Amino acid sequence: MSERRAEARLLCSDLIKVRLEGATPAELMGNLEDISPSGACLQFEQPLAEGTRLTLHLGRRRFKGQVKYCFHHEIGYFAGVQFDPGYKWSRKVYEPKHLLDPTGLLDRK
Repeated sequence: MSERRAEARLLCSDLIKVRLEGATPAELMGNLEDISPSGACLQFEQPLAEGTRLTLHLGRRRFKGQVKYCFHHEIGYFAGVQFDPGYKWSRKVYEPKHLLDPTGLLDRK
């Protein structure tokens, strides 16, 4: 999949609660894989349909968004979520348990 984000993403790992919205709301757990100010990638055990509306529970904050893509890869389903306008992530708002800025790795040559 080609990179389409205008913002740098930070790699991370954190188990979070996700609430699916719609006719039959549901809650499930997902692993936060990466995050940027405007979106995130999560890993799930089951696929999510493109366009699914959801709320991510990031610490004490809630981020609403929409699934933009979902694909299966060896260990699970990876869903890209675009946050709704008015929801912008930053480390000040929520910091995942494990967080890595891959751009810092390039400076270590």
